[in-house]
Amino acid sequence: MRRRTWLLLLVLLVACSPRTSTPTATPPASSPTAPPPSPTTPPPTPPPVPAAWWQNAVFYELFVRSFADGDGDGNGDLQGLMARLDYLNDGDPAGGQDLGVTGLWLMPVFSSPSYHGYDVTDYTTVNPDYGSNDDFRALVAEAHRRGVRVIVDMVLNHTSDEHPWFLDSASGPRAERRDWYIWADANPEYSGPQAQVVWHERDGDYYYGFFESGMPDLNLQNPEVTAALYEVARFWIEDMDVDGFRLDAARHYVEEGRTQMHTAATHAWLQEFYRYSMELDPELLTVAEVWDVSDVVATYVGTDVDLAFEFSLAKAILLSVNEGGVTALASALKELQRLYPRGGYATFLTNHDQDRVMNVFSRDEAKARLAATILLTLPGVPFLYYGEEIGMTGSKPDPQIRTPMQWTAGPQAGFTTGTPWQPVNEGYDERNVEAQAADASSLLNHYRSLIALRQAHPALSSLNLHVLDSAGRTVLAYLRTTEEEAILVVLNLGMRETDAFALGSRESPLAPGRYTARDLLTGDEAEALVVAEGGAVEGYQPVPVLAPQGALILEMAPALP
Repeated sequence: MRRRTWLLLLVLLVACSPRTSTPTATPPASSPTAPPPSPTTPPPTPPPVPAAWWQNAVFYELFVRSFADGDGDGNGDLQGLMARLDYLNDGDPAGGQDLGVTGLWLMPVFSSPSYHGYDVTDYTTVNPDYGSNDDFRALVAEAHRRGVRVIVDMVLNHTSDEHPWFLDSASGPRAERRDWYIWADANPEYSGPQAQVVWHERDGDYYYGFFESGMPDLNLQNPEVTAALYEVARFWIEDMDVDGFRLDAARHYVEEGRTQMHTAATHAWLQEFYRYSMELDPELLTVAEVWDVSDVVATYVGTDVDLAFEFSLAKAILLSVNEGGVTALASALKELQRLYPRGGYATFLTNHDQDRVMNVFSRDEAKARLAATILLTLPGVPFLYYGEEIGMTGSKPDPQIRTPMQWTAGPQAGFTTGTPWQPVNEGYDERNVEAQAADASSLLNHYRSLIALRQAHPALSSLNLHVLDSAGRTVLAYLRTTEEEAILVVLNLGMRETDAFALGSRESPLAPGRYTARDLLTGDEAEALVVAEGGAVEGYQPVPVLAPQGALILEMAPALP
């Protein structure tokens, strides 16, 4: 969309550019026909298209039911969320008291019979547990006033078996919407990739539901279904003013025979949906959940969606931090550079479908701090899961990883004045926002510092990444650069301090010369760096000793002559 706009602008500019009135000589009759001379004043070059807004964003995934209860009924709601917006972003870039996120991903807010909302019964009505459509519009307006964008979970693969569409479809073979879902007269008798049942019996016929019987898959090859879902997208873009969609279960959209993931038809459907959405709002973000390895995830980016979640990178971060070695993470970073030369991936540690970070790390806060540092200094668009910043715990089953937010040490962790829909975690008296906000060394304040650095230093949100060699087996170092600044991140993933981790590289983005180094987290000065011709770095150790699970975020500035 943006490319077509610039092409049209260029054509108009060329057509309107003034030409000199001086006549040109007519070539001799015997000479071959020559093209007319170029205008003496070439048309102006269009300015570069600015980076998409999400390239500089830090997102916060939250479950409305568990974030903040505004009416005391035990369920989180939109009024409660609005009352807590200042915690996420108070609209004052210089304030420093908020978390500093600039994007919100709301898990499903549609009407649904379940606690989680991934089985929709009405795509254009907000879940009554959360409030009204007007409440949602008010939330978006308040977020936008603070410079925060809002994206919603868009569940297009399936509906609830209580959705009116499915109830009509299931009423008989001649139903008006029979072909809105996938039916078979006899059981096809094949399973899903995890050996799960995908064909479910109803009144002697069988319908396809990849996830469970209560979530029948829509037939996206039916143009009427596609048209209905386009109208859903239009409603949320134009009537509810959202800034983007997180596309749930995107790899499963269209089946081809017994192939239930990553089909050519799925890619084709996504590409048309992407084009339609861009026509409605050229700045709309689409980010896909494609739960697979990086080679597969990358095939969706650029043509199907703007971003896709990088599950392999998340796994590598957690593995390297847990094991205290660089191998998994270094390998993942190399893959990212190969697969995403122009970016297009969303980074995270864990989400609402996985054990929480603190459980992965057996409640080791030093590991959680290190993982946060990695997440927020790497390329990609970072997403935090609510409560991650205060070290909330939780492991499967799903309700246990989606428990109420821990605000205070008071009754029900300050989440509600009533009885919470799900019990608050034990230990909330220590792990809560109020207590950690008052502790300068807390995990929460570490997240605040990292997010503030990422917002203040464009190099940290750029696409540029250059990994350096290290003499230390547990040390990983990488440069993050723009034309204006350079930041060197040095990580000790090991459980012991190290005093031998000299860094080097045959080439780098740095110009030759001497650079001063200052740690952006502590303000401490480090050893100066001398860069040779071609950007070569040899034997550079910025500090004598790197603490166990420690990190440096060094601003490298050319030394004054």
